[in-house]
Amino acid sequence: MHWYEDEDLWIDFQSVMFPELPERAAEESVAASPLLKVRPGMRVLDMACGPAVYVVALARRGAEVTGVDLSPAMLARARATCDRAGVSAWFVRADMREHVEPGAYDLVLSTHTSFGYFTGPGDNLTVLRNAYASLTPGGTLLVDVLGKEVVASRVGRRGAIDIADDHGGGTVFTRDTILDDWTRLRTDWTLVRGASARHASIVWSLYSAAELRSLFEQAGFVDVECFGGFDASPYDDRARRLVVRGIRAE
Repeated sequence: MHWYEDEDLWIDFQSVMFPELPERAAEESVAASPLLKVRPGMRVLDMACGPAVYVVALARRGAEVTGVDLSPAMLARARATCDRAGVSAWFVRADMREHVEPGAYDLVLSTHTSFGYFTGPGDNLTVLRNAYASLTPGGTLLVDVLGKEVVASRVGRRGAIDIADDHGGGTVFTRDTILDDWTRLRTDWTLVRGASARHASIVWSLYSAAELRSLFEQAGFVDVECFGGFDASPYDDRARRLVVRGIRAE
């Protein structure tokens, strides 16, 4: 079983992967972002939507949003998030490597480094090709990841994240390790609650801006651009994220 198929991982570590703060950050990001402007009735697909952080923010602005995720726990949290926010969205349980809806969307979105999960040859390119096929001509794909250049500035550090009591409490200790000549990253997590400890590791593909731009182009996208965030800032030595935008040709 691959790490992303481990339902217990998503349940045990969801408060670390998706704390409450990103919901507020997503609202602010969508409100201010020149890359995330949506109009009422715009059709949006959120790949690996997790707990619907961006689904809610986009739906509040009138977009018709569909969230796709493989994890039943994440989809349950996504539905609860939308119910709490008073917005409507559609949710589908599916694998990104298989989910295609030809010409169904104006915008396809991937956030929180949910692109790069797969380490099999060509799997991540397949995800991009599925996104391309699911877009209308002239539609946009936005992928938000932790770029290789950003990882290089922080790798080797160890961290600790305290979990709020209403999410079970405890502390998660983290460590990153570079693998396979800088093509993959392993993140090790240890969740400590009282006298018990739970260990988990995720391994995902690392991309530099140039590498991810090339992958977009291989999938057929044109006018591919790289940014340092959804604020459309430059992807430079000050960037904390890598956002790549590509357009499906008319």
